[in-house]
Amino acid sequence: MGSFAGWHQSRLVRLAWGAIVALLPFPEPSGAESLPEALTQVYQSNPVLNFERARLRATDENIPQALAGYRPTLNGNFSAGYQTLKNGLPDGTSQSANLRPWVAGVTLTQPLFNGFNTANSVRQAEAQVRSGREQLRNVEQNVFVDTVAAYMNVVADQALVESQRASVAFLRETLKTTRVRLDAGDVTPTDVAQAEARYNRGLADLNAAEVALAVARATYAQLVGAQPGTLTAAEPIDRLLPRSREEALAMSRRDHPRIAAATHDVDVAVSAIKVAESALMPNASLQASASRNFETDTTLTTVSTNQASVIGQANVPLYDGGLASSQIRQAKERSSQARIVLSQVRFAIDAILAIAWSTNEGAKAAMTAAEAEVKAATIALRGVQREQQAGQRTTIDVLNANQDLVAARARLILAQRDRVVASYTLLAAIGRLDHTTLLLKSPGYDPQVHYTQVRDVWHGLRTPDGR
Repeated sequence: MGSFAGWHQSRLVRLAWGAIVALLPFPEPSGAESLPEALTQVYQSNPVLNFERARLRATDENIPQALAGYRPTLNGNFSAGYQTLKNGLPDGTSQSANLRPWVAGVTLTQPLFNGFNTANSVRQAEAQVRSGREQLRNVEQNVFVDTVAAYMNVVADQALVESQRASVAFLRETLKTTRVRLDAGDVTPTDVAQAEARYNRGLADLNAAEVALAVARATYAQLVGAQPGTLTAAEPIDRLLPRSREEALAMSRRDHPRIAAATHDVDVAVSAIKVAESALMPNASLQASASRNFETDTTLTTVSTNQASVIGQANVPLYDGGLASSQIRQAKERSSQARIVLSQVRFAIDAILAIAWSTNEGAKAAMTAAEAEVKAATIALRGVQREQQAGQRTTIDVLNANQDLVAARARLILAQRDRVVASYTLLAAIGRLDHTTLLLKSPGYDPQVHYTQVRDVWHGLRTPDGR
């Protein structure tokens, strides 16, 4: 009987070691999906990113709209109708006629000066575009962080499911062995009940882990646009991170897109003041027109009239009821608001950087501690099993040691996940989590291309992509 129990104990040891080996890195299977591949797919097709890109393309159109203030406008007009006419004459007679009048003309207006409204509107639009580009970069960072978290959640939950399956197999063998030993009189029914309780708890934990994995897979599919395949383990990106907190802080203040966007928003607000002030300045324009009138003379002395003219116009605002003054004061307050927002964003980014740095350092320490805990828990389980064979330990001791190992493995799996996510989060906090820094194998989206395509377009309804 002793040899039979020893065989089962040896098998339990092999199961426990098999669970630990599952944590070790293996060569990536062919066709496996890596984190860079997932990020590439997100960069190419994520709807949040595509929405922001479309929004930026719409913002680009502010430039030609502002530049239109420099350009001439051309208007044509035509009117036609039927008119019955009866004129009374001084001698008491009258004359009547049925006319078919029509008028055709064209007017060309060229602005000459509008109080620098157009120049400042162009500056404002340029600042809006620069701000929009930084906002797009910030959205890209946020989407990448969410993708890394979703990817690592799937990897971690897959590992937790495998860990729970290994634990269930161990508990099943323990229960089977305990029942055999009960038949042999080596243990009591209490030992069997304890083993059965732990086995059923393991089944419940396995079910919970499988549910969590299903949720993680759904979240991943929402972000990436496809169900996860065989995801491979990812590594932290320490090579891209600064070596000191002070260096990281300096980089975030210089490179973070939220700070850059808020800075450009201040430029937008300052330009808005100049645009509002233009309402108080004189404006001048040159207007050229040509027209032809046919049968429009009610005196019936002429049949048609052709005329052409070139007229210069100048307007000087004297009083508008206080409208322009109010708009200028309003623009100044909005400029002050933009500066306050910039200050708030700077403080917020400093706090985000401090949190991300501490979290990343903490993740490193947690990883080291979890690895040591798993190693110690594995040794403890083997020792308890040998001591049980010698009669110095009970079944509950083995079950407790296994539970400690399972919990340690779970903490290690989560620490591995947190370690990777924290490193990417820190890279985002300093403002450098983008496709260029990550060297993603995908053509980059260059907002300058669309900007160049539409900036100097004078006419046309089609967008550069043909819509």
